[in-house]
Amino acid sequence: MLKLMKLEMQKFEITKYVKGALIANIVILFLICLIAYVETNQGIQVMTSHYMAMEIIETIIRVTFIIFAAVLLSQIVISEYKNKTINVLFMYPIKRRTILIAKLLVTVLFTFFAIIFSFIIVGSGFYLFNSFTNVIPEPLSATIIINSFGKVVFNALAASLISLIPLYFGLKKYSVPATIVSAFFVSLIISQNINGFSLYSIIIIPITLSLIGLATAIIVIKNIDNGDIIT
Repeated sequence: MLKLMKLEMQKFEITKYVKGALIANIVILFLICLIAYVETNQGIQVMTSHYMAMEIIETIIRVTFIIFAAVLLSQIVISEYKNKTINVLFMYPIKRRTILIAKLLVTVLFTFFAIIFSFIIVGSGFYLFNSFTNVIPEPLSATIIINSFGKVVFNALAASLISLIPLYFGLKKYSVPATIVSAFFVSLIISQNINGFSLYSIIIIPITLSLIGLATAIIVIKNIDNGDIIT
């Protein structure tokens, strides 16, 4: 399995996605710092605490990489079905299910680690920015760091499974646009924030969506030997 995953990453040049993730981190950090700085200069306290800052950063990162995962799924799964190049893989003396599981694991693990490392990079960058600008006056305690990181790990795991939901829509007609658009709408729904309240803050919501993503993967894997893998 690990060898198959490595081959998939080499085949689809996973390093370009890593570079893309780093660029996304720079853009997110720049936007967060710019918004915080401009609003503070205008006398508006956007981020009243480090908890709020971490939550905003984590939400933007989560949304970004759910869409990122859809792009990755589009290339390593949807496009291969659409172009029928996956038939070549199915000629190898390896079970079809094993091949597909390897592809999905690459996507899930990439999303999981991308979210965690992005949070570390962007969070650290914002901390350095705040140490010079003092947009958040309160000190950053170890408790805040531990609690925020624990939450990020859970959310990264949930998001990596939620990122599989667009697979259902993409495989309906082997459509790359459908995969990415559905990921966008899923991200839009779970990132809605009204007066500090978001659907994602209700623990049952990310858990339910994670189970839906997992169920989607199981259905696809189970039906891979059939003509239509989504039924």
